Amino acid sequence: MKIEIWSDYVCPFCYIGKRRLEEALNQFAHRDQVEISYKSFELDPNAPVDTNENIYEILSKKYGTSLQQAKTMAEGVAGQAAAAGLDFRFDSNVPTNTFDAHRLTKYAGTKGKEAELTEILLHAHFTLSQHIGDRKTLSELAAQAGLDAREAALLLESEEFSEEVRKDEEEARQIGVQGVPFFVINRKYAVSGAQPSDVFLNSIKKVWEEENSSSVLQPLGTDGKTCDEDGCDTPNVKG
Repeated sequence: MKIEIWSDYVCPFCYIGKRRLEEALNQFAHRDQVEISYKSFELDPNAPVDTNENIYEILSKKYGTSLQQAKTMAEGVAGQAAAAGLDFRFDSNVPTNTFDAHRLTKYAGTKGKEAELTEILLHAHFTLSQHIGDRKTLSELAAQAGLDAREAALLLESEEFSEEVRKDEEEARQIGVQGVPFFVINRKYAVSGAQPSDVFLNSIKKVWEEENSSSVLQPLGTDGKTCDEDGCDTPNVKG
């Protein structure tokens, strides 16, 4: 079984969804026969690498809310993250562009380190508040994943793996991905959003048991929290 995951490193629900999927897979009898593949998706391809705005200012502009409302939204997301065993620290979060991070992940995939780097980058952004758009930081994180830091640095200064990232994003458009995380199982079923772990588990079991040759993605979960170019699903907040 193959699960392809479209996600972005600055998408909070992508990290939450990743943890929930992992929890489901830990309960799946055939876990050792499941292959996970990560696909690139940029929520904001035009985001600057460096910005003077903090995450609350960015959220406030995006949703048209006050700074306090934006902070309350973020706290709600952090609460969901905590329930999944994650520690989100939005107060010190560093907003940035993720194109280089995605390129580095494609490189890591050629070295068998895609999964390791994906986790390291998400943890670095949401928990450690590191600047994952900074190439020096990315090289250091690559080393943590077991990659050669100098080779990673040279890669980041080039245009290598840009085409692979764009190919993932084009494929996402072709299959109708409008928000992330987005999970495709065996190229036949789609699960959208950071679904509860039991939804993931039931979906995986269903796919495992069925012999379906349909090439059309069949939605198994559609109401999970996602992020798209307009922002992330957040709890309703009153000022």
